Amino acid sequence: MTQENTNSTQIAPDASFDWSMDKEGFSLYSTEEKANLESLYEATLSTIAEKEIVKGTVVGFTEKEVVLNIGFKSDGLIARTEFRDMPELKAGDVVEVLLENKEDLNGQLVLSRKKAISERAWENIMKSHENDEIVNGYVKTRTKGGLVVDVMGIDTFLPGSQIDTKPIKDYDVYVGQTMPFKVVKVNHAFKNVVISHKVLIEEDIEAQKSDILSKLEKGQVLEGTVKNMTSFGVFIDLGGVDGLLHITDISWGRINHPEEVLKMDQKINVVVLDFDDEKKRISLGLKQLSAHPWDSMAETLQVGAKVKGKIVNIADYGAFLEIAPGVEGLIHVSEMSWSQHLRNPQDFMKLGDEVEAVVLTLDKDERKMSLGIKQLQPDPWVNINERYPVGSKHKGVVRNMTNYGLFVELEEGVDGLVHVSDLSWTKKIKHPAEFVKKDQELDVIVLEVDLDNRRLSLGHKQLDENPWDTFETIFTVGSIHEGTVLKVEEKSATIALPYGVEGYAPIKQLQKEDKKTAKDDEVLQFKVTEFNKENKRIVVSHTSVWRGDIEEKKVTEEKKKEGERDKASKAAKKLNDSNEKSTFADVEGLAALKAQLEKKD
Repeated sequence: MTQENTNSTQIAPDASFDWSMDKEGFSLYSTEEKANLESLYEATLSTIAEKEIVKGTVVGFTEKEVVLNIGFKSDGLIARTEFRDMPELKAGDVVEVLLENKEDLNGQLVLSRKKAISERAWENIMKSHENDEIVNGYVKTRTKGGLVVDVMGIDTFLPGSQIDTKPIKDYDVYVGQTMPFKVVKVNHAFKNVVISHKVLIEEDIEAQKSDILSKLEKGQVLEGTVKNMTSFGVFIDLGGVDGLLHITDISWGRINHPEEVLKMDQKINVVVLDFDDEKKRISLGLKQLSAHPWDSMAETLQVGAKVKGKIVNIADYGAFLEIAPGVEGLIHVSEMSWSQHLRNPQDFMKLGDEVEAVVLTLDKDERKMSLGIKQLQPDPWVNINERYPVGSKHKGVVRNMTNYGLFVELEEGVDGLVHVSDLSWTKKIKHPAEFVKKDQELDVIVLEVDLDNRRLSLGHKQLDENPWDTFETIFTVGSIHEGTVLKVEEKSATIALPYGVEGYAPIKQLQKEDKKTAKDDEVLQFKVTEFNKENKRIVVSHTSVWRGDIEEKKVTEEKKKEGERDKASKAAKKLNDSNEKSTFADVEGLAALKAQLEKKD
């Protein structure tokens, strides 16, 4: 910068210049005029907020956009693609738009008709959901688990289970259809909507049910169609309302499944048994339209008569025989066979068997009847004393075992008890299984006949003589026998003695000479210490055997010593006797000598 410029003087503005004048020479508005002008502006410009739906007027078109005036300071632009549903759109038309932004980076007002439609649709859907209103929707396409439906411009989801009251296999048949729906679920966070067509159908059905139920009466006969079958019954369509025909009310006879009598879509007459207005339930009957078979039974059916039928049910206690549809009798398990061992009816018969039976009891009022099969055969206990007298021998089959004995069947319906003590003379048997097996043949002898209680007492050991009479002479107390240790227990051991007899040895009496206790299967010598014929008991001891040998040696040695002592004693006595004789002789000599000397003196 030059010195000249630096030292130049700054010119002050002319104080008389009117700064309120514009370049055209017009003066600015006065305060009053300015206030009036602002009020005019406010009247033409609306105060709006972002994200609100407002109405806009079409004021023009560009090649790709529509120009809209929403009463703001500037116009807004919306792409023509958002007006594809309005091909006749022209200037002056009023449409709803969403104000997204009052001013973008370019200072432009940002509007959207698509979002306005979506927002308005969401509001309408919410209102429909709150007021439980019906909405129409266009089925656009199929998706996983259901259909996509356009409702008021919003895609909603129609689950497959909500299309109809009956299961739908092919969803594609609904694509392209416009149908009524109800909004059943709304997710505000994700703006997801679930709709249903099924609820409309159910509402119609409920209305029909209420109308039909209001006209129903017990005993009324209606025509219906078999709609569905289950194992417990059939659902009958009565023309807008369903009734249940239970399986027990289909036929007087016993059936396992309704399909044995009815078919799908079959038209039948049913009678109203009961109904519930609140729960909208109707109970129907079919068998009630015909007379009960018990009422039409022949008078010839009396106690003692023979009947034929089919086994229709088997329980633990017996089987049911159907002699006519709806007429059944119970064959108790005790009336199936004279045998006392039949416990399970399924061992005797099975479902579907054709069986002949005898009527035992009959109650037509209660519609009950008991039957028997064994009565078709003679009672085996008649003349039982003639066929099985006491002392007679027979061969039977072991049918059952208990702790106290076993039951032997001599023929069907005739069996007897063999007590465990009557199985063997020689062995001590704790359980019959130690002696014989089930279903094995066994020879027995009749010990007692109790005709009143139908009982036989049998024995097996009595087929042989009592060996204990002989054992009494063999196993005398003090006798020694060879035995085998069968089993050593806590306090005693079982010893196998000769002739198949068993003895018992206290555990202390099993001690051997080497101070060890005898073990199983050892063969040793045993001495009988006790013999009881009545209780068939032999007590033995091994310890007494080797201790006895020692005692015997001691006795022998003692006797030998006593003999030696006696011998020594005798010798000493003899010596003493001889000494005494010599002494006496000497005394006598001295006495004679003394006498002679005295005589001389």
